[in-house]
Amino acid sequence: MTSGILDYESDAIVQLMSMAEEDWTEQELKDALQRAIMLELSTIPPYATALWSITDPDNSKPVRHTIREIVFDEMSHFGLVCNMLTSIGGTVVLTDPATVPKYPGELPGGVNPGLEVYLSGLSRESAGLFSDIEKPENPLAFAADGNTIGAFYQRIANVFPKFAHLLTGRNQVTFPLGAIGHGAGNDIVAMNTIDDVLKALDVIRTQGEGTDASPDNPFPGAPGELAHYYAFKEIAVGRKLVFDEQTGTYGFAGPDLPLPDASPVPRVPAGGWINSPGNEPDRTTAAVLRDFNTAYSDMLRSLEAAWRGNAGSLSDAIGHMSDLGDFARQLYAIKLPATPRFTYGPEWLFLP
Repeated sequence: MTSGILDYESDAIVQLMSMAEEDWTEQELKDALQRAIMLELSTIPPYATALWSITDPDNSKPVRHTIREIVFDEMSHFGLVCNMLTSIGGTVVLTDPATVPKYPGELPGGVNPGLEVYLSGLSRESAGLFSDIEKPENPLAFAADGNTIGAFYQRIANVFPKFAHLLTGRNQVTFPLGAIGHGAGNDIVAMNTIDDVLKALDVIRTQGEGTDASPDNPFPGAPGELAHYYAFKEIAVGRKLVFDEQTGTYGFAGPDLPLPDASPVPRVPAGGWINSPGNEPDRTTAAVLRDFNTAYSDMLRSLEAAWRGNAGSLSDAIGHMSDLGDFARQLYAIKLPATPRFTYGPEWLFLP
């Protein structure tokens, strides 16, 4: 059994990836799925913080639409992996303080070592961070290095068939995200068979990083939709990805992609704004921050309850997620006292 599997800041994924596939036991598979749940959860706060910072609320506008769809993809991935874990008899853990995301900080488990993930408003820089999070082993546009989320999911896919007999369909939560307009690959479905599992793992990996042959999302919400890595890279570079017929390669050399206006939220300090000298929140701002953190914490509690047999708690979690956006926009309207060219942003702090 890997050590520190519930410790967000451990190198548990590195440990799992260093083990030979034939040496994985049922416990290693459960540990890997819990860590994958933590990975999926860790991407939502930075992506959502950037999304909500865009001042134009029109969800059809290119950049806003792209980020919004990716957030829904990540929610779907999270749900699929939760179903995998509970179907083999595991227990989803979301509210142990050791498991919740820590910002700024590295991704859980040692994925993409050295990459510091932070919370801020949308900018070319934050979009570049998001593309680094989603980085495939061999991007079609240029070379990559280091461990990746996709490689971790491929390892799970390689190992899972050995434990197919454990699948029971226990404590499954389903939700038709695709049916309400968020892409054909986005339904949260039950994991009853090994085919269900392998299909879901393929969706998760290729929606994030594309395939070896194409940067397209193979489970798109619209024709031509890119996998997350390439979509975020377009926003970071400010140019559309195009295929050069002469060289047979992809490059970010297409039409300009303007960055939408966004609230100027700087990087949120570790532990929250109370740790930013001169920008400590006043009573009114502190109340909004507390409301956000409470809604976030309640969302995690509702999600955990949903995958522990109370499927009805999923609707509570969706309500809390909606509240988070409202509280975030309230924060974006409040200027920082010491640096008024910037505004506050959500802290995403878990309140036990």
